[in-house]
Formats: sequence, structure tokens, C-alpha cells
Amino acid sequence: MSKVGGDKWEVTVAAPAFFHGDLQPIKTAKFDGEQATLELVPAYLSAIPHLFFYGRRLHDLLREHWDIVHCWEEPYILAGGQVAFWTPIRSRLVFWTGQTRVKHYPPPFAQIERYCFNRCAGWLTRGQLGIDAMLERGHHNRPFAAIGLGVDLEVFFPDRDAGLKVIRDLGWPETGAPVVGYTGRFTEEKGLGTLMAALDQVATPWRAIFLGGGPLREALATWAARYEDRVRIVPAVSHERVPAYLNAFDVLCAPSRTTPNWREVFGRMVIEAFACEVPVLASDSGELPSVVGDAGLILPEHDVNAWARALENLLGSPELRSDLGKRGADRVERNFTWTAVARKHLEFFERLLDQPVR
Repeated sequence: MSKVGGDKWEVTVAAPAFFHGDLQPIKTAKFDGEQATLELVPAYLSAIPHLFFYGRRLHDLLREHWDIVHCWEEPYILAGGQVAFWTPIRSRLVFWTGQTRVKHYPPPFAQIERYCFNRCAGWLTRGQLGIDAMLERGHHNRPFAAIGLGVDLEVFFPDRDAGLKVIRDLGWPETGAPVVGYTGRFTEEKGLGTLMAALDQVATPWRAIFLGGGPLREALATWAARYEDRVRIVPAVSHERVPAYLNAFDVLCAPSRTTPNWREVFGRMVIEAFACEVPVLASDSGELPSVVGDAGLILPEHDVNAWARALENLLGSPELRSDLGKRGADRVERNFTWTAVARKHLEFFERLLDQPVR
């Protein structure tokens, strides 16, 4: 946004100095050449998403003069309520929510969410499912939009040499069976069971890399032991190392499964694979079909046989993999660069500045 906004916008990012992430602890650091101002603020109890909270430093920062305060915290959690309460009335407050289902929260979270939506000037989601859910909840009296995530094409791009180095570092020969890749949390809702069961049926030679961590790691390791040298389980790595692993994949699988309380909000791994020209197989959970579009193959989330057939076809056809890889790269270029995402945000913010402060 700093680059796209030019002289018209100044951007300050307030972020926790430390946060317990899903896969590993996160320490916030400034990138070389970053044009935005970075303010590190303390966050407490960050291992408990609903209850974590910010300290006095964020309060003091928010009391300064801001035209827009864009809150990347859910409006039903304690931290989101803090931002809403601390943001002066003169500032337009915008919330982002990852909710894609209609949910009803117990006290005090229901009251926090109601306060945040009454206080905000507008809200954003990752896709249409989020908009549908929020409108059904009655949050139609504020401007809203769906804006997806972006990918940095200076970091994520086709790099076969980097991929081959990963292959060598994992103890595999550079030439061999195509590599099926997965990156993310090792949980039931991410569909690892579907992917493992599908690979059990695939007769075409394959190797597999599972990059991430989570409660299913032991079950995954037990399954992998049946295939001896064909499977590698890699602990979560820093984000800047992810492109090398993606370039080691011949196909990325995103087999997410819908649960009563969750469905895929976006699928950042998909657009990052697209940027590296890696073909994608994705389930029809949540926003994945709209993110993938016609640049990958969408499969029923619980249909193991369909996943096995698709893997057979893709692993056996370098031509199809190449075609899908090029389609994915084109889709990212048109829709999911950070420049495109930043421009959509600024256009939304400018709409709010043309309206009276609520």
C-alpha cells in the first residue's frame, strides 16, 4: 500500500513483536527496503486467539491521528474489541474477518462482535462466502468488500535449481518419480486423511513431501513408514524458505475438508504454488474453487477415488502439469499480486473517506 499509494498515503503497520503461530513462534521483523513504518507492540496470551490482548503501546498509537485504522483481528475476539474501543471516532475503522459461516458466540464474544460492527466504518472478507455469512448475520449497514490475499512475485517464482537443491537435501536423487507436495497444518480439516488415502491408490510412481506441523504428525509418520524412502515429513520452515519447497513439487495438493465450524477461508498455499508454476489439485471446500478458478483442478473434498484418479492423470502427464502451471502463473499475475491487492484496499479506503464519520 505504501508503494501503490505513493505521496497520497502514508502507511504505519502495528504488529505484535512476538506471537505464537499455528506452526511455529513468530518474531516480527522489518524487511529490507520496506516503505511502511513498522511499530512493534506487545501482545499477551497470544497462544489463545480469542483471549489474547494488546498493551498500552497500541492504545497510545491508536490515539494518534489516523484517517483509516485497518484491523486484522477478528471482530469477536478480545484484541479486536480493544482496537475498536481505542480507535478515536474521528478515524474510520475497518475490520477484516475470516468467518465463512454463520456463527453465534457465547458471552462476552457475541457482545464484542456486536460492538465492533456497530463501531466500524466498513468491513472486509477474503471472499464471497464471508460476505454471505456476514450479511446473514445482519451486518449490511456498512460498506463491505471481498479482497483476497496476495503473493510477492519477487519471492515466489519458478526456480528449478532451488527445487533440485531441496530434493538433494532430502536425500533423494534429482531424477525420479514426480513429487506430490502438501504445505500447511497437519489437521483433519486440512484433509490429510483424504490425501493419504488417495496416494494409497495411486499406481503411478510418486514421491511426497509434507511440509508443516500439527496434531496429525504422528499419524502421518506412521502412514509414511509404509512407503520407506518415498515420503519426507519436513517441520514448518520460515516463510522465505517456502518457495524452494514449492519448486520441488510437481503438484501441490490442497485437500481441505469442511467441518461444522470451519471451511477453507482462502488457501494462500494455492496462489503461492501458482506463482511458482506448480499445478494445483484442490478440494471444493470454502473459497478454494473461487481462488483456483480454471487454473487448477477442483475435486470433491471427501471423494478419495476422485483424488486418486486426478493424481494418476496429473503425475502421468508432464504436458498437463505444464499447462496448469502456466495457467496458475497467469491467474496470479492478473488477480493476486500484492500490488493488485493493495490497490483494492486503497480504493475501498477512499470510498470510506468520502463518507461522513459514524
